Amino acid sequence: MRADARKNRDHLLAVAGAAITEQGVDVSLRDIARRAGVGLATLLRHFPTREALLEALLHTSFDELTAKADELETSGSPEDALVSWLRDCVAWTTEYRGVTVLMAAAIEDTESALHASCVTLRAAGTRLLTRAQAAGSARTDIDGTDLFALIAALAWLGDQPSLAPRAGHLFDVVASAILTSEGLDRRTDVSHGR
Repeated sequence: MRADARKNRDHLLAVAGAAITEQGVDVSLRDIARRAGVGLATLLRHFPTREALLEALLHTSFDELTAKADELETSGSPEDALVSWLRDCVAWTTEYRGVTVLMAAAIEDTESALHASCVTLRAAGTRLLTRAQAAGSARTDIDGTDLFALIAALAWLGDQPSLAPRAGHLFDVVASAILTSEGLDRRTDVSHGR
């Protein structure tokens, strides 16, 4: 890609990121183009669909969350790794309002531009969950799909103005529900220096 085309693409992504943070994933593509100072045709030439724009915008974050899961898988206790990654995912999904709806749909839609990234992200979380389950730290009656759904539910809470102040507390409630009493005890022992 030529340097000027790369610069234009990066500018469009920066403007789109700000617009989605403010207004959510349903922000008008025409509004994004207008904010970027280009015509809609220019935006569509770079990103022919809303999902293509979102995939380009979110790809780096997906990669970072996947890499974080890989790192956590080999360091720290299984229960801490799982909860830490879950917290990071929820925090990230609340940054872009409404993205969890698209992510959940993309898991099932193999034609979606977001499909591969979402499947990879879910697999990373599943590995952390499986590791915690094997260590006796997490419930065995949930799977990666359930974990992905819990991320979406927790992100939804953060999108609700009346519930957002309770989102941290509710995250802790859900994390405690995922972990077994053994996993909770180990986290408590570590946090109290035992």
